[in-house]
Amino acid sequence: MNNCNKKDKVSAVDRMTSKDFQLDSYAHLDIFGHLIKDTVRTNSFKEVIYRNKHLFKGKTVLDIGCGIGLLSLFAAKAGAAKVIAVDCSKAVFYARQIVADNKFNGIIKVIHGRIQDVDLQVSLNSIDIIISDWMGYCLFYQSILDAIIFARDKWLKPGGLIFPDKAKLHISAIEDQFRKNDKINWWRNVHGFNMKAIRKFALCEPRFCSVEADQVVTSSHLLKEIDLNTLTVKDLTFLTPFLIECKRNGHIDGIMTYFNVIFSKSHTKFGFNTAPWSPPTHWMQSIFYFDEPISIQNGQTFFGAFALKPIAGNMDHIDICIEILTGEPLQIVGDIKCTLKRRTLITNTVPTPKKVDKKKKT
Repeated sequence: MNNCNKKDKVSAVDRMTSKDFQLDSYAHLDIFGHLIKDTVRTNSFKEVIYRNKHLFKGKTVLDIGCGIGLLSLFAAKAGAAKVIAVDCSKAVFYARQIVADNKFNGIIKVIHGRIQDVDLQVSLNSIDIIISDWMGYCLFYQSILDAIIFARDKWLKPGGLIFPDKAKLHISAIEDQFRKNDKINWWRNVHGFNMKAIRKFALCEPRFCSVEADQVVTSSHLLKEIDLNTLTVKDLTFLTPFLIECKRNGHIDGIMTYFNVIFSKSHTKFGFNTAPWSPPTHWMQSIFYFDEPISIQNGQTFFGAFALKPIAGNMDHIDICIEILTGEPLQIVGDIKCTLKRRTLITNTVPTPKKVDKKKKT
């Protein structure tokens, strides 16, 4: 449905219909409203760019995954001489109109397409700064890290800056029986019918939810630290052993991951955290439920491995495999090998731990 006056010139935005949103969910206004209302995320970008106006003044900036162009507007207002905003979503049609409405046409150029395919009409290694909200759920899922790596290697000047450029992914265990019953266990019996097949599938899907701090029952372990100044595509596939210690008696319903982001090129230390004890963000936390709960005691340790692998290099389709065990970690940690199941969005394989001296198979 289109409510524009037929006498007026019909813009690209006016021509968009519900079909566009069905095929391109990132063009939907609710997506951008949700992102912008994430005050931790948006205020972090705004503050770090405005705090570093001396770095942006007179520079050429590339905004990857620009959406409706808010980060580009921040950069232009901070004094950038030229901002190139790129997005493969039709949200760029909104961005172009917003840029014009705010009189930044002479500074911000908006391009529609994948960064790997577009012509920026600039010479190689001529970009001073890359800005991007590249982080995905569980840091990697639906991230655009591959796009950042491509653009960095092709256009960023030697010594050029990336905002943000560092992040750390952490893991810990949680109690979450109520939500697990609501999302997973209810499939055991649906209106008197056995639907355990769906429950099994539901266990393979992560849940992106807000976890309360008092649900976390173990210590945290650093799984992966990335630096976009040196990150390679090969680094996006990894396997990391971990060790966590229980902080109280109780039980574990699943594993939780969270991440923190660092703008290391800021002249003052700056970043934010998506942990349960930090202010909430739209990323929330990523939960991987166990088949059955695990009883725990204060001081008990668990160890295992977390493996992640993009499918066909696509960060929209990744496999995650988690294995957790008890015993003496030094005896077997080098032998842990998580097997990733292809054509599955995200999977977790979590055997009920027993005191063993070598890895047990499910």
